[in-house]
Amino acid sequence: MTFKESVSTCFNKYVTFSGRAQRSELWWFVVFVMAGSAVAGWLDTAIFGQNVMMVGDMSFAYTVGVLGTIFSLATLLPSIAVYVRRPHDLDKSGWWILIGIIPLVGIIILIVWFASKGTEGDNRFGPDPLA
Repeated sequence: MTFKESVSTCFNKYVTFSGRAQRSELWWFVVFVMAGSAVAGWLDTAIFGQNVMMVGDMSFAYTVGVLGTIFSLATLLPSIAVYVRRPHDLDKSGWWILIGIIPLVGIIILIVWFASKGTEGDNRFGPDPLA
């Protein structure tokens, strides 16, 4: 799956949590979200200045950009959906993404699963996306 196909598929399956997602679909969408966030942050700074909005007190404050917030909200549900569909390709429940809550270990497990080859042929979540 190419970069363009991946982004298109993820937005076409905006809130589709059933089915399977191949590795390239997930990883190309992750690249798209990271690049889009960087561009939105750069544009926020270029258009609105360094401090768009300060959240928190002076001891712990961070900036929230308008364009970055809009981009994040637009990609939130497709990101969650593809994160749920990816374990389905490994014949695991999508609820396993909650293992990411465990500091460090959970994230490492998810990265290994997301990088692992899916089950060949059909499984209980649907047909093989590579077939």
